[in-house]
Amino acid sequence: AKKMNFQLFVKQFDKMGYVNENKVSIEMAARELRYAWFGEIMQKNGLETLVTGHHADDNLETFIINLSRGTGIEGLKGMPAQTSVMARPLLPFTRVQIMAHAKAEKLAWREDSTNQERVYLRNKIRHEVVPKLKELHPTFLENFQMTQSYLADTTSMLADYLALLKSKLFLVDKDLVKIKVTELLKLNPRKSYLYALFNEYGFKAWDDIEDLLGGMSGKEVRSETHRLVKDREYLLLHKLKPIANTRFLIQASDTKIEKPINLVISEVDALSETAENILYLDKSTLKYPIVVRKWKKGDYFYPFGMTGKKKLSKYFKDEKIDVISKQKQWLLCTGDDDIIWVIGKRSDNRFKITGAPKELVKFTWIK
Repeated sequence: AKKMNFQLFVKQFDKMGYVNENKVSIEMAARELRYAWFGEIMQKNGLETLVTGHHADDNLETFIINLSRGTGIEGLKGMPAQTSVMARPLLPFTRVQIMAHAKAEKLAWREDSTNQERVYLRNKIRHEVVPKLKELHPTFLENFQMTQSYLADTTSMLADYLALLKSKLFLVDKDLVKIKVTELLKLNPRKSYLYALFNEYGFKAWDDIEDLLGGMSGKEVRSETHRLVKDREYLLLHKLKPIANTRFLIQASDTKIEKPINLVISEVDALSETAENILYLDKSTLKYPIVVRKWKKGDYFYPFGMTGKKKLSKYFKDEKIDVISKQKQWLLCTGDDDIIWVIGKRSDNRFKITGAPKELVKFTWIK
């Protein structure tokens, strides 16, 4: 580094402490620790690409490791030569080719002493399995590289087909995706298709997702990032967006709130424009603070234009509002939790304007 005027970074890790805390192998601990550290260096120094020295033999070892653990086509493809943040320029070359080049150019290198320790799975494969495979066929490594090239081509074709299939099956409505159950039931082999369609959203419980197709409305499966819910003839997919607070207060002095929704509050003298996202209330009937919250079991209101009260769950059902939309729905309520407005849908009869109020409060929901 000094000779070539490169900056050098050195760090030691408590691998065993990480192993005990995270219950992973020493190999995995070392990998996770160093790549996390590489990420820190890149971020601090504004570096876009991490270049590693992985070569063809490393790729073969990775292939065998993945094969021994059970894997799909992605695992059999081995290491990618290029990602958005990583490059492996030596991947096409074998260890023998790289060493021959280094000797011919009189380049000095150092061997990691742990490469000889056969307690690690990769090293056992490197020293015991791969040599036997090369004995069976002198061009085994070259044939393996050719096979991986075919696998990469196959994966690319599969990705194109899945993109086409998704464009037909996945009906996107803002941040919600609807997938018709009857179309998923036609797919065969079904579980493989379900894996290919939903794997990128973090789902792993494939039996549960298959059961979802014949399940009752409201049944769901969650990943760490997404939620898949059965709603009548559809599966609904959306990204999880947890909100820490479920009640948001509006004070008399507020003219606007931005959380959990954008709501503009203004005082007006008379009714003017009307729309689903606008509500007028008689200022004299309002007791602050008022509340914006999600709906809960047992909620009821007196729908404007109707007589009598109605459970909110029944209102949602009658309006054919899907499960995800129900759970996203916000309400404007009194401090005692009486519903004033199912925001963007229906106001409550108890708060309708009567007579000629002197002052009105206008609530405008900015979608």
